[in-house]
Amino acid sequence: MEIVFDLSRLDFASTSRLLETACWTTGRTDEINLRAFANSICAVALIDGQQVGFARASGDRTLFARISDVIVQPEHRGKGIGKALVRALLDHPELRTVSIWTLNTSDAHGLYEAFGFRRCTDGTEMRLDRTVAG
Repeated sequence: MEIVFDLSRLDFASTSRLLETACWTTGRTDEINLRAFANSICAVALIDGQQVGFARASGDRTLFARISDVIVQPEHRGKGIGKALVRALLDHPELRTVSIWTLNTSDAHGLYEAFGFRRCTDGTEMRLDRTVAG
């Protein structure tokens, strides 16, 4: 398996279709995905040149970053690809000085806890969810 950060290697159509199946992407369009990917560091997992997974990190690339859209093709799940994508983002040269990493998950806590992520219970983290007109 190979992890690349080159958006020209991204199979955008396949990634967009795969993200449509995720519970966290309701209402996202290709246009929104294009903008999000362009403004993120994107990690693409490839096996024999074929894309099997995707993840991205957004933020200021210096002090804080947010991991989003970690997703693997169903037939390749359970093979460590998600872990490899997260590790690749955490180790990315442009993100080495990042000290505050965030993410949201409803079902993959164990994956992220293995990297040291903790559930936020200290009462300092806040979140604003708003509906944005497309």
